[in-house]
Amino acid sequence: MRARRASPLRPVTYRVNSLGHAEVGGCDLLELAGAHGTPLYVYDEETVRVLCREYVAAIGDRGDVLYSAKAFGSPGFLRVVASEGLGLDVVSAGELEIALRSGYPTERIHFLGNNKSAEDVEAAWRAGATIVIDGFRDFDLLERVVSGRVPCQVRVSPAVRPDTHEFVSTGQLDSKFGFSIGAGAARAAVEQALRHDRVELVGLHSHIGSQILDLRAYASAMDVVLDLVAGLRRDLGYETRRLSAGGGLGIAYTSEDDPPTPREFVQSLLGWLEAGAAARGLPVPRLEVEPGRSIAGPAGLALYTVGSIKDIPGVRRYVAVDGGMGDNIRPKLYGARYEPFLVASPEGAPDGVVTVAGKYCESTDILATEVPLPPVRTGDLMAVPAAGAYCLSMSSNYNGMPRPEVVMVRDGRARVIRRRETLDDLLAPEIL
Repeated sequence: MRARRASPLRPVTYRVNSLGHAEVGGCDLLELAGAHGTPLYVYDEETVRVLCREYVAAIGDRGDVLYSAKAFGSPGFLRVVASEGLGLDVVSAGELEIALRSGYPTERIHFLGNNKSAEDVEAAWRAGATIVIDGFRDFDLLERVVSGRVPCQVRVSPAVRPDTHEFVSTGQLDSKFGFSIGAGAARAAVEQALRHDRVELVGLHSHIGSQILDLRAYASAMDVVLDLVAGLRRDLGYETRRLSAGGGLGIAYTSEDDPPTPREFVQSLLGWLEAGAAARGLPVPRLEVEPGRSIAGPAGLALYTVGSIKDIPGVRRYVAVDGGMGDNIRPKLYGARYEPFLVASPEGAPDGVVTVAGKYCESTDILATEVPLPPVRTGDLMAVPAAGAYCLSMSSNYNGMPRPEVVMVRDGRARVIRRRETLDDLLAPEIL
């Protein structure tokens, strides 16, 4: 059984400085908030690079690592990821345009999505991206908008449900994603791809879900997919050159979480792939993995200022902050848990538990429930770690709230990679 490690809840450069304040990337978080205001999202560049390098080193020359832009896709962030040699997967013409304006190498981009538009397919083709075919309609779109042959993969569904929230499980039979292997749709899709004059079929793609902490579901999925690969070789003479196992590696959101490391994740996949291929007499395909959360998530934290405090005797204490579900919908959407801490006393002894509420006009706008904290006062600065993935990318302007500023920190310096929205930004698309 794997030994339990200290929970990697905070960025790798996190420390408590000589003033007793929390510090990341050499920057005092209290000073950052004073300079940039709150809510403020802070990304530690060193954490991003360490995690990217761990993935790349683990896969070596046996595969490729593609960062999943939907986790967090700011140009400033993508440039760091690109500089570490990772590819990129995008799911819309908008994400693709962000990548192109970031200068991302187009030959490393893959375009996914279960309901692509003609505009999506044309944008992917013109950019030179690999297109992941997710439904039979994609074949029609390729015929209509593409001239010449395009590198493509077929997304297959292995009917494996991992141990994760049902809203982020994607590889089961009842899923909008991919061609079912068990129902025969995957085989039919590959046959159509091989006949299609616009498709250069370079491999298969599979993805079973997100925030997965138990890797055994990947082993089950690999077996199902390799059985398909063997059948395609035997019956159609098609050899799968690339095989994507998707992403989905979970991260620690609380001190109770003990996720596998990127190295453990990749080496497990490689082991199952190579053993499974050998058992079936297959050449080993080139493995692709698509991490998103496990790179962006640990690198980012959110800073908020405490406002009103409400005590309900015998029930709970509500501590409200100046952000909430507009910049982090995950607690409301997935029941996500967090462990906030006070920036000025990150190691202070708790004097009770509080429920951290947001400022949005919804009773379910709660960031964390019954969190042990030192005494909290109005004006205190609160940090929420592990907030780097799927917070800002799912953010909104609900209640007419501008989205927060984002900085990236390194060696004691902070650079703004996304400015704070203004009220003019909110009104820009409106007809006045």
